[in-house]
Amino acid sequence: MAIEVRIPTILRTYTDGERAVQSEGATVAELVENLEAAHTGIKERLVEDGSVRRFVNVYVNDEDIRFTGGLETAVSDGDTVVILPAVAGGAPGREAGPWAADRAQ
Repeated sequence: MAIEVRIPTILRTYTDGERAVQSEGATVAELVENLEAAHTGIKERLVEDGSVRRFVNVYVNDEDIRFTGGLETAVSDGDTVVILPAVAGGAPGREAGPWAADRAQ
């Protein structure tokens, strides 16, 4: 059995349009490394300087990893990992977050 990783629309270009992919690892960090091996470029959109990017939320079985150990949060077969871009207000016309460059193209 593997770990299901649910991919937000904005990152599906890295997964050939797949809404969910299977991966494995003992921690979220290992899971991200395995995702990167299978879907080149996705790690850069999720991790920066050894932590989850500020505008990215990652949940393991509905628990926010910021409160369960960050990238060192344990995962196991049968878990579900959900990646969600953070939603926040801001000034009109201002782009923020790791996907701003994608929107500008």
